[in-house]
Amino acid sequence: MHQNIAALYQIANKASRKIIGLMSGTSFDGLDIALCEIEGAGIATKVKLLNFTTVSFDEHMKAQILSIFSKPSVSLSQLTLLNPWIAIEHAQMINKSIAEWGLQSSDIDLIASHGQTIYHAPKSLHPNDAFGPATLQIGDGDHMSVHTQIITLSDFRQKHIAAGGEGAPLAVYGDYLLCTDTIENRLLLNIGGIANYTYLPANAKLDQVFSTDTGPGNTMMDAFMRVHYNKPYDKDGSLALQGKVNSQLLEAMKQDSFFKVGLPKTIGPELFNIDFIETAKQKAGIHAIEGADIMATLNLLSAETIVEAIHIHVPPNEQYTIYTSGGGMHNPVLIQHIQKLLPNITIETSDKIGIHPDAKEAILFAVLANEAVAGEPMFAGGNATKIPITMGKISFPN
Repeated sequence: MHQNIAALYQIANKASRKIIGLMSGTSFDGLDIALCEIEGAGIATKVKLLNFTTVSFDEHMKAQILSIFSKPSVSLSQLTLLNPWIAIEHAQMINKSIAEWGLQSSDIDLIASHGQTIYHAPKSLHPNDAFGPATLQIGDGDHMSVHTQIITLSDFRQKHIAAGGEGAPLAVYGDYLLCTDTIENRLLLNIGGIANYTYLPANAKLDQVFSTDTGPGNTMMDAFMRVHYNKPYDKDGSLALQGKVNSQLLEAMKQDSFFKVGLPKTIGPELFNIDFIETAKQKAGIHAIEGADIMATLNLLSAETIVEAIHIHVPPNEQYTIYTSGGGMHNPVLIQHIQKLLPNITIETSDKIGIHPDAKEAILFAVLANEAVAGEPMFAGGNATKIPITMGKISFPN
């Protein structure tokens, strides 16, 4: 038996595994690094978060990613060069974090790397019937494994698409394994660049769980702040709070065909971007509008489309608790809008159920890696895939 296969076999048979989960989202603020101790697999999975950090990206790295991010045409040379470069940069961040935690690479069993999303193309986004849904994350797993000397699982979304899904949301698997309750109906709401939710009926089986993107979370608000205010985001929703919602602009945005696509569905900043705002302004006949008013309108757009997508799947008389995660949970204006639209629903952060809300997505990818080596293929609810699947390509350090 090859030594790498033997090492993987040994890891798979451990009572518990130390797995580093990585997440770099569409906000480009940094790399989330979650060191998890994971015991068991499947419904017996137990996770303990040992360490968590977010390593900020410098302006050079942000500029490199933005040069090819979410654009229909980019430099093929730049894309090719960035695929290994991002992996090596992430590896250096991991190595530094491991050292700061007083550990060595030999103490870590696996890395679960989401990679950096460059383009997400669900079928609803392109008209070419010769092609199905597609997505691209860069940050090559082989380079990461060699530069950390840790077995790495990466490129998780491709198997989901190959099995009939759209590559997202993948949170459904970890949400089900870690968050299903025997008594309480739970809705796990992640507000990243794109907002998505997983609905977990009490005592549900995996094929009864439902997960979908809803539309914009922070992506357009962040993009508008970067372009017009040279800031990465609207801290505490302060600019939105100063503005007034423009109802004509809001309605023009909500007329987009994406919001008429049935659930479950996925989307990305390929649709919800600065151009989307400008197009909506033209449709609404708006020529002059204050930046604060645009931010107030974008904020409410995210809240309303989140709640409307919840109402499509969850019966209006159903009682459940919302547990939030992602950058949007830190925007009090956005959360207040959601609470006002759902006055009878309790909203908490995922801390309340034992999951660090800022680390949640990184933790969920660690769980997917754990399932790949120690679990069994899983079939998600909502007909996300046609067959049970195991996700993640395996890269060895030598």
